[in-house]
Amino acid sequence: MKKSGQAAVFGRRKEPHTIIIARGDEIRHFTVRPWIAAFLGSAAAAVAIGYLLATSYLVLRDDLIGAATARQARMQQAYEDRISALRAQVDRITSRQLLDQQLMETKVSELLHRQSQLTQRHGRLEPILGRATAAPQLPATVPAPAAKPEIRAGLTAAENPFELAGMVPAAAAKPFSFWSTRNASRPDDTSADQADRLFIAINQSLRSIETEQLARITTLADSAYQTADAISDALESAGLPVDGDFGKDGVGGPLVAVGNPIGFETRVQELDEALDLLDRMKKEAQRLPIANPAPGRAISSTFGVRKDPLLGTPAHHSGMDFRAPVGAPARASAAGTVVKAGWNGGYGRMVEIEHSGGFTTRYAHLSKIGVKEGQAVSRGQEIGKVGSSGRSTGPHLHYEIRRDGEAIDPLRFLKAGKKVSSYL
Repeated sequence: MKKSGQAAVFGRRKEPHTIIIARGDEIRHFTVRPWIAAFLGSAAAAVAIGYLLATSYLVLRDDLIGAATARQARMQQAYEDRISALRAQVDRITSRQLLDQQLMETKVSELLHRQSQLTQRHGRLEPILGRATAAPQLPATVPAPAAKPEIRAGLTAAENPFELAGMVPAAAAKPFSFWSTRNASRPDDTSADQADRLFIAINQSLRSIETEQLARITTLADSAYQTADAISDALESAGLPVDGDFGKDGVGGPLVAVGNPIGFETRVQELDEALDLLDRMKKEAQRLPIANPAPGRAISSTFGVRKDPLLGTPAHHSGMDFRAPVGAPARASAAGTVVKAGWNGGYGRMVEIEHSGGFTTRYAHLSKIGVKEGQAVSRGQEIGKVGSSGRSTGPHLHYEIRRDGEAIDPLRFLKAGKKVSSYL
């Protein structure tokens, strides 16, 4: 009995749940199968979870929306701050570029103005320097003006300040190099830094040119004054008259401190005055009969008392004699006008020339006369040929200098002429 009962229990099937609903005489029953129960449980759980989620969303919706709005506002503020920073940076860069451009234009204008000044100075100096350098007495070692600085056309905008300013000078095609300045630039230098370095180099070059110009003007003026003084001293040391003292005794003028720079126009005016003084001194020297009438010929007899060559008694010699062969040229010792040209007693064939300042010169014992009375002659011009006409013992040139008709020693004139010949 026991075994059969256990087998029945072990093999018993689970019956589905049955729901019985009784209402009066009516009785209804429903069989609930396991899968239906599972489905209904799952649906109920889903509804419950959905309800909880909906309730939670409704409760937390404002917080979620507020958090999202705040996050979006923070992102928007960050973007706006970044945009403002970039805009400020752009404004700073633009302002700096405008400032650099204005500064560059100012510097370029200054450079062009200085270059224009140098050009005007060159035009102002050209005729004066032509007068100065044409004079043989001025030193040949005077430094010549340096070439005008030009901007190389091949430079980039960062290298060429004229291109940075939108202008290029007319002479920009000529080369101008500041390689030392460019090589000294650092790798991290900006275009403005490189332009500043280039401007500094250009300014130094222009300043050097101005300094050289002033130095040359000063040197030429000093040389002209020294030459004029040398001519004057040579004439005065020989006892020859010089018209006017040219302001040697009179001194004065405004007080100018030693450290104050002297302007360009003042220097040019000083040079002009020095050249005028030199020209006057040259004319003063050239009007005097100081040239040698027989260059390269020895003096055979000097001025003064001597033994007469024919009588052997003491006699006054009113001139000096130059030993020269017949036919050697006799030259005028200064510019003047021929007042006599012909035979004149013991002088033989003679030419007398009248000079300024009351001076006259006589050239006697000529073998041939090459000029006529009233003819104007220049310094060094041949006026006849050496001979032995008149009262003479042999071929020679008798040379006299007279002032207001009185004979004076020609030797001091010749000494003075020898000293100043290199200046004339």
